[in-house]
Formats: sequence, C-alpha cells, structure tokens
Amino acid sequence: MEPQDNIEEDDTAASAPSSSSSSPPPRSLPRQRVSLQKSSVCSRSYFMVVMVFFHVYIINVIALLLYVHYNNGSNAITANRDFTSRDNSYKDTGASNPQTPADSGFPRNMHLPRIEGIRVGHVQKVSLLPGKVHEMKTLSLKPLLFEIPQFLSEEECGVVVHLAQLKGLMESQVMVPEGQEELNQQLNLSPEEIFNFLDLNQDGQLQPHEVCWQSSMSVKPWFCSLARLRKCNVWLYLVFISVCVCSFTLCVICNLIRSQLVRNSRHTWLYQGQGAHQVLQDLRKRVTRLTRLPSSLVELSEPLQVVRYEQGGHYHAHHDSGPVYPETACTHTRLAANTTSPFQTSCRYITVLFYLNNVEEGGETTFPVADNRTYEENDVDLLDTRKHCDKGNLRVKPIKGTAVFWYNYLSDGRGWVGEQDEYSLHGGCVVTRGTKWVANNWINVDPDYQRQARYQQFVSQQQETQEQEELISELNSDQHIERHQDL
Repeated sequence: MEPQDNIEEDDTAASAPSSSSSSPPPRSLPRQRVSLQKSSVCSRSYFMVVMVFFHVYIINVIALLLYVHYNNGSNAITANRDFTSRDNSYKDTGASNPQTPADSGFPRNMHLPRIEGIRVGHVQKVSLLPGKVHEMKTLSLKPLLFEIPQFLSEEECGVVVHLAQLKGLMESQVMVPEGQEELNQQLNLSPEEIFNFLDLNQDGQLQPHEVCWQSSMSVKPWFCSLARLRKCNVWLYLVFISVCVCSFTLCVICNLIRSQLVRNSRHTWLYQGQGAHQVLQDLRKRVTRLTRLPSSLVELSEPLQVVRYEQGGHYHAHHDSGPVYPETACTHTRLAANTTSPFQTSCRYITVLFYLNNVEEGGETTFPVADNRTYEENDVDLLDTRKHCDKGNLRVKPIKGTAVFWYNYLSDGRGWVGEQDEYSLHGGCVVTRGTKWVANNWINVDPDYQRQARYQQFVSQQQETQEQEELISELNSDQHIERHQDL
C-alpha cells in the first residue's frame, strides 16, 4: 500500500502546482516553445534568402536590358547627331567636312527613302497627279514589289509608242553565259544557210577573212590556218565546213544569234530631259513622286527604254542590276570616279516598268523566286521563261497604263544602298499572240556613296560650264546684233 500512497501523493503534488499561479512553470513546456521558435527562424531565413536571390536576379535582368537599350539608343542618337551636324555644316558653309576613313569629303546629306510594303495585298493611296489619287498595291515583299493601275493614260501610252517608232528600234543584244547545252538543238541550220551567212559580200565565194571573222572559240586556229593556205580550192572549204558543221555552228553562228535564245525583242531610248516631249518630262516627274527619291538622282539616271516584243518574243529571268564588289564599278559613275576597275556592272536601284498596250495572249512579267521560292523547287529551270514561265511564283499580266516597280537592292540600314536583292529575279514570258510594248525607267544609284557624290558633283560642274558657255554665246550674239544694227 505504500507505493500506491506515494503515487497518489505525487499526483497530488503534480496537480497542486498547476492550480497555483506563483509556482514556476514546468520544464517540459519551455522546451517545446524554444523548439518552435527555432523552426520558425529557420523557415524565415530560408524564405529571405530565396527572396533576396530572386530580387537580385530580376534586378540583373532589368539592368542588362537597360544597358542594351542605352547602348543602342546612344549609338543611334550619335549617328543621327553626326548626320544632322554634317548636313547643317554643309548647308551653312557650303563646304565638306574634314576627310575621314569612311567619308572622303562628301557629307551624308542625301538619303534614299523606301516605301513600306506592309503585307502582300496591302493597298495604299498615292498622289501622283493634281486632283487624282492612284492605288498602289503590294505584290511581294521579296522583292519589294508594287503595282499601280492607270499610271499612264491611253493617250500617254500612245505618245510613247509613237515616239519610239519615230526614233527607230534596234535589235536587243544580250550576252549569254557559256555552256548552253541545248544551243546545238535549237540552231538547226542547213549547209546552204551557213554558207550564205558566211558569204558577207554575197559573191558566191568564200574568202579567208570571211571564214575567220567572229570565230573566237576552240576551232578558230583550224579555220584561220586553213584560210592562210592561199592556193587551196573552194571545195576544200566546203568539205571542211560540212565535216565540222556542228562545231562551226556553235563557234560562229552563236556569237550573233545566241542572244535570241535569251532575249528576243527590239528597243530604243528616249531622252526625258529639258527639251524632250512634254509627256516624257511629265512621266519622269511622276516617277520622282512615286519613288520619293531626290530629283537629282532621277534626272541623272538612264533615259526611258522602250521595248517591243513580237509574237514569240521573250526575255529569260535575270537581274536588272548586278552585285557590286571591290573589284567592280558602276557603269554610270565609273568615269567620274576615275577608277581603273576592269569590271563594270549596272547599278539600278529601282526598276519602274510601264505596260504600253494590252497583250492578246502571254507576255506576263514573271518573278520566279519571289517570296522565298528556290531555284531547285520542282526540279525545273525557272530561268527559262519559254518553257517554265508558268512555274514562277508571281506573274504580272500586262495591262495598258499599269506600272510596276521594285527595289533591286536592299537597304544598308543607314539610308543608302545595301546588298543586291536576289529575289528581284524577273523575266518576260513568251508573247504567244499579238505584240507587247513596255517601257523601263531605271534609277541609277551607286552603292558607294562617295562615288555617287563625286559623280553628281562632276555632272553639276559640267552643266554649270555648259550654261556659262551658252550664256557667253548668247551675249556675243546680242553684241553682234547690236553692232550690226549700229552699222
């Protein structure tokens, strides 16, 4: 019984302190509170560390974005300030800034605006004539291609065609790359036709100079060595020709008529400057408003080319302008640039094509690789507009008075000419029925800004000299008239 009494006493003693408020709390309770505080502190510190790292990461990302934006913005502002200061100093003083490695004395005060295509099918309003608004439709973004219906009136189209006929058209000659495998199949000439072609004076006999002329390929030494045999008979020539008729055809005949395999048309050039027909001058002014380019560039570009395609006429796919490398020079600025580059290329920044009549059938302008189409697609030769014109990605039907224009070069990002746009490849489909009349206005711009500036300065100096000479001649004529009257 004693152990039980002790247990009861212990229970009583244990219950007694709980009832009294003055006695200290038991040890077990404080130990539990301390353990709870320690776990709470650990969770809070972990949370604080995570939040600190998260905020540091966000701050670093924001700082990086601000750094990139600040650098790009400062570079653009610096470039704009540089161009603005150059323009202002050029306008105020009329002199060029000191030479720099990039600029050799001409400030970049002339820029080339580009029209935005927005999207294929987008139509924008353009004002080209007083009291008339034209609709310009985006046909392609690669290349940047637009179509403007009723750009010319029927009367204007008739005037241009009539002026071209009065001036006279010549055969369009185009150099063809070597290696035309199907050339031999297309040139199906008889020995009589070859003999008549070689007989330049049509005397019924072949002279040595008639055999060797225009022969520039591998068989030329054979013909020339044969022609040097002055005592050989004429039949020897005929035998030799009959044996080598195929190779001779490739060597001699193709130099003159192989261009017909690439382009079959006739063309002429019409001057559009001061003193030209009013329709031609108005057309050039309209092109200036359309392209939004400086008038000096348009006025110093090529004259208007008028082309006629008869039935069967075509033009294989090509680029109006070529890529410009350090060893090449633009044709229009080569003399003014005083360069000794052996290679020349046409630098045509913009092509403006006018349809002067309605073609009965065929004659479309094809853009085979417009908008991401490749040459290898469908395993066909998209350059051949006689066979695969319908395989092109984009074809523009010739409608009288309609104009289409596109950019042959990309922008360099600084308001000038960049690299060649490979998607500007285009050609003329075969005219299957009727006749096709078109006209071309090319805007010539040299990708090298300094060469273009020197060219314009050179032309302006020539014009000033010419105007001074005309003024002096007029003064002299007036003085001569006054002296004649006095006498």
